Amino acid sequence: MTDEKQIQNLYREYWEDMIHKDEKKLRKLMAEDYYLEHMTGVRQSREEFLAGLRAGTFNYYSAEHDAIAVRVNENSAEMIGKSRVTAAVYGGGKKSWRLRGDFILKKEDGVWKMISSKASTY
Repeated sequence: MTDEKQIQNLYREYWEDMIHKDEKKLRKLMAEDYYLEHMTGVRQSREEFLAGLRAGTFNYYSAEHDAIAVRVNENSAEMIGKSRVTAAVYGGGKKSWRLRGDFILKKEDGVWKMISSKASTY
């Protein structure tokens, strides 16, 4: 399987794991120093984000992927995923968004890991 296909699959797994709140699997996808920058500009470490997922601050119900563009440069990569996501976050009601995630990835011991992601809309 090509690096591009591996990374596209990783993106799909990321959303499935978020929907199922599977912290163990998410930890495997994310580098230890992973961080997420929310649309609001708030930046959270992997552990802060996973704590929010566990506490119910972030609740994801579905994700339908419109596009997953990948650019690989040896052991680093950039990915832009565009998905229609249904979620309830920060105590708000269940809503649907067209979310864009700009990801940076690195290959560690032959395995792709997410280093960072920045959320916006499209």
